[in-house]
Amino acid sequence: MPAPGGFYAPGAPPASNGWGYGSQAQNDYNAGAGAGWVGLAAPGTMLAQPQPHMQQQYRDPGAHQQTQERIFRRRTVKRLELTQGNLVIESPIAASLCKPGQAREFTHVRYTAVTCDPDEFVANRYALRPWLMGRKTELMIVLTSYNEGPDLLDRTLTGVIKNIAYLASRTKSKTWGNNAWQKVCVCIVADGRTKMDARYASMLQVMGVYHPSLMVDHVNKAPVEAHLFELTSQTLVHESGAVEVSSVPIQILFCLKEQNRRKLNSHRWFFNAFCAQLDPHVTILLDVGTKPASNAIYHLWKAFSTNDRIGGACGEITVETGRFCSLLVNPAVAAQNFEYKMSNILDKPMESVFGFIAVLPGAFSAYRYKAISGAPLVAYFKGEAIHSGKVQTGSFEANMYLAEDRILCFELVTKKKSAWLLKYVKPAKASTDVPDRLPEFISQRRRWLNGSLFAALYSLAHCGRLLTSGQPFLRKVMLIFQTLFSLVQMVFSLTAIANFFMALYFLFQSATSDPNSDPFGGQGEALLQVVLNVLLGVIVVVIILSLGNRPQGSQIAYHCIAVLLGLIMLVGLYTAGWTIYVAVKAAGLTELSGWTTDNIVQLLELSSFRAIVISLAATYLLWLIASLMALDPWHLATCLIQYLLLQPTFIIVLSLFSFSNLHDISWGTKGDSGAATDLGSATVKAGKDGKAAAVEVKAPSAQDAQELWSSAQAELAVKRPKTKNHRSASVKAADAAATFRTNLLVLYIALNAGLIIIFSSTWWARYVRQNVSRGQAGSTDPYMNAIFYSVAGLSAVRFLGAFFYHLLRLFGR
Repeated sequence: MPAPGGFYAPGAPPASNGWGYGSQAQNDYNAGAGAGWVGLAAPGTMLAQPQPHMQQQYRDPGAHQQTQERIFRRRTVKRLELTQGNLVIESPIAASLCKPGQAREFTHVRYTAVTCDPDEFVANRYALRPWLMGRKTELMIVLTSYNEGPDLLDRTLTGVIKNIAYLASRTKSKTWGNNAWQKVCVCIVADGRTKMDARYASMLQVMGVYHPSLMVDHVNKAPVEAHLFELTSQTLVHESGAVEVSSVPIQILFCLKEQNRRKLNSHRWFFNAFCAQLDPHVTILLDVGTKPASNAIYHLWKAFSTNDRIGGACGEITVETGRFCSLLVNPAVAAQNFEYKMSNILDKPMESVFGFIAVLPGAFSAYRYKAISGAPLVAYFKGEAIHSGKVQTGSFEANMYLAEDRILCFELVTKKKSAWLLKYVKPAKASTDVPDRLPEFISQRRRWLNGSLFAALYSLAHCGRLLTSGQPFLRKVMLIFQTLFSLVQMVFSLTAIANFFMALYFLFQSATSDPNSDPFGGQGEALLQVVLNVLLGVIVVVIILSLGNRPQGSQIAYHCIAVLLGLIMLVGLYTAGWTIYVAVKAAGLTELSGWTTDNIVQLLELSSFRAIVISLAATYLLWLIASLMALDPWHLATCLIQYLLLQPTFIIVLSLFSFSNLHDISWGTKGDSGAATDLGSATVKAGKDGKAAAVEVKAPSAQDAQELWSSAQAELAVKRPKTKNHRSASVKAADAAATFRTNLLVLYIALNAGLIIIFSSTWWARYVRQNVSRGQAGSTDPYMNAIFYSVAGLSAVRFLGAFFYHLLRLFGR
């Protein structure tokens, strides 16, 4: 949004304007900037490591805080002129992080106290260093965090720096090369000053990016909304406190929000404030804790560079499995690893062929800034207003915006007369941690499932906008087919509990239909009644737990339910295998000799065999083929069993818990309220004799900066015991939201219960016996035939999509 007077042009500072905006700062930075970067030492050189006596000195958890308070008290008062009416302070960093003669961007941290909303950042004449220096930003990366520790920041920043080094190594590229770092800006956004982890803050202090001694909470009585720190860092800091020379410099913008206003607000600062000024070509979204592979960001960028129609892209997110895959011992981690792998092998490639990926994960995705500007970002940030209470809306829309990244993808593809596409870039890989405990996993999926359901309904209801998106005719046909495919998948998702119940019922019936071949020694019918009654009981218990208890408060119950459902799944797989064996035996194929074509024909004529084998083959066999085609089959050997045993838990527990908590539209965090007054304020005094307005602030000296750096480094080196976060109780649900939850839950249960009652009734069995099987052996229920063949058809579509994705990759598309 340009400011009055026309002083602003995105992406580069103005040549001239009435305000003189940025001219002096630009001259300061240009001094020495063109000489090229000369590093502190060879990349990887250790600049400093905490010594044992230093660690002992700071072993008291409050020692670093005491050092900060002592230095804060002795800060000197400086009178500074305001920069375009804004408080901007430049302060030297610790001498250990730079060397004499380097440009100012390496030796001084730039602090800006922002007192406006992110949408008004440019209009209020705030300026960022890359803009003042006239640099063109090709790539802008945002790292969002809440209360993560330094270990997660270390993982992500290390990966980002390796990616920038890879860009710099591409010396033959027209875009990249030795000075690639000047075209990349890394933005770290911390959601709430009081929520930020103390050791996380210490790590940023050691990097030289964060200087708490410069911060104020008010400027001329206006509360500060965000604290901006800018520095071109030359070091890589590890969570142990070790400091090494980075292989390339990294332009860092650290935005510390004064209040906790959630992730969407962090993205609004990134897009509407910083990107609006720097005007990057491509933006990369990362969560702190996600580690991109050393060339992942390049591959994402390349997708936009080679195809002007790509508006968004994502890579392959993998599960962090630990050293020697040790974390796969945990069934929950193994099952999620399998789920992530199959999604990256089947779903994402298929959606990429169509051109519309349902969700580009916020933990690792990329967007062309030009593509998402305007209507897509307006729709995306509507969720912030809804969840902050600024906009009153119904429960449908509130739940829909729990999956705001899905809304952004839909709005991008349907942007009027734009013809943007979304692409899956397999070579771009990033790893992330997943919940390793069942209660946390359930809580996480509650928001995912509820948000994705209502976002999918929104997309289906507005699919007509595809016709005005400017896509070519063939692409419109493909997108409409994908919409119909998504509708079928949604129907199966909503009836998954009934389908699972009925699959068990019919498999038992088929396996025990002949008393002479009962797999349970003649007790099959009795065992069937026990299993079905136990399953119904589990469903009732899960509903009760979901309505009245948090998963963290019912850990034993949920673990027992998961074990029980796993045993039921084992019994179901056994009956499926036995049914196939009986069919093969009846066809005479268990004999070692004497096979004829008639035996094979007789086997294929058995509907029970056809339905089960086709369904299993369409699932497990296509999993194998697709995994081999993607050259990534190892998860089948390490995680398939865990996934199968936990699949009933995914179907029953996650679905029921999600529907039972539709009234809960929280993100698990609570925003702050009120302005803080613990940092001190800066009062503006009018200038005299034509001088600009000035402000008196307390700032540390260069010696203070070095002492603070040493204190933070020693603090970071001492390992602290992990403490559990005790969050405040959930906000009480509104009456309307609770009613909405109850009504929809009743409809959901009635839908699945109705299918179970109808298709397991004696009336249906009699109807099938009289009108379908007519006394023929080996016939199956028509309902299950429909289920099995539908599973086969859906799996085939996914497989074909993945096949054409790899085929197109071979031709460079």
